[in-house]
Amino acid sequence: MTPPPLRQHDRYPYSPIVERPVYDWPDGKRLAVYIAINLETFPFGEGLGPDLNARQPEPDIVNYSWRDWGNRVGVWNLLDALDEHALPTAALMNTAVYDLHPAIAAAVRARGDEVVGHGRTNAERQCDMDEQTEATMVRACVDRIRAEEGHAPTGWLSPWVNESPATPDLLAAAGFDYLLDWPCDDQPIWLKTRTRPLLALPYARPTNDIAMLHGAKMAPRVWVDTLFDAFDDMLESSQQRPLVFNLSLHPYLIGHAFRLRPFRRFLRHLAAHRDQVWLTRPGDIARHVAGLAPGIVA
Repeated sequence: MTPPPLRQHDRYPYSPIVERPVYDWPDGKRLAVYIAINLETFPFGEGLGPDLNARQPEPDIVNYSWRDWGNRVGVWNLLDALDEHALPTAALMNTAVYDLHPAIAAAVRARGDEVVGHGRTNAERQCDMDEQTEATMVRACVDRIRAEEGHAPTGWLSPWVNESPATPDLLAAAGFDYLLDWPCDDQPIWLKTRTRPLLALPYARPTNDIAMLHGAKMAPRVWVDTLFDAFDDMLESSQQRPLVFNLSLHPYLIGHAFRLRPFRRFLRHLAAHRDQVWLTRPGDIARHVAGLAPGIVA
């Protein structure tokens, strides 16, 4: 008996990176680099949230407090480290930050950072919503960011990097140009939706601080060594084809002094190579890709 075919998502076809057309980023560079800061907030005593401490019955004071530390202390330590080298970032921001931590929104606006839609709060997931509820939530986030920043966001990262079956369709319909939920490639790729193509940009999990420092319990200096290796190897490989190096950071993790101190070494290394790479933001990458000839990008 022949087994049934494997279920497929039909968002994109298989495409080996070695068989694609070669193109450049601005100024002939081949490695685009963007840093993303996850600015997240959580209600007290309910909902989802990453657990540094063993989960306790609600109200879970310890886990709530260590996440809240990131918004009270950690993010300011991180922004100081980034400002030292004038490194641009993307703020992947829950819209509840505008209400609960307005000084953070003001700080990223003053830096000129790109604000990327990241739901209302990371205490909820889109897979738990019906389609109408999810569409309403997405539209509310767009409206709030437009009201605060003067323009709508062009990019989206779902809370918990979690989608419903309809998420890309809803984002395309809401006017988004790109999303970061599909870490399936080292180059941008086009996704099919019900209405129009939507660009998926690389959002690397293996270098993400929450995956390595929290999930894998990697020592900070060991994690920083992996960043050096990933960046240096991708810079070499990019001579053959364009690539995107992404570094995603959570203030409640990286903002601690014992993690930030070794991480500063990597920031110095990154800044020292700014003439060789395109230090940018994800929205700039999406706009560059959209301007390439049809068929260049998978």
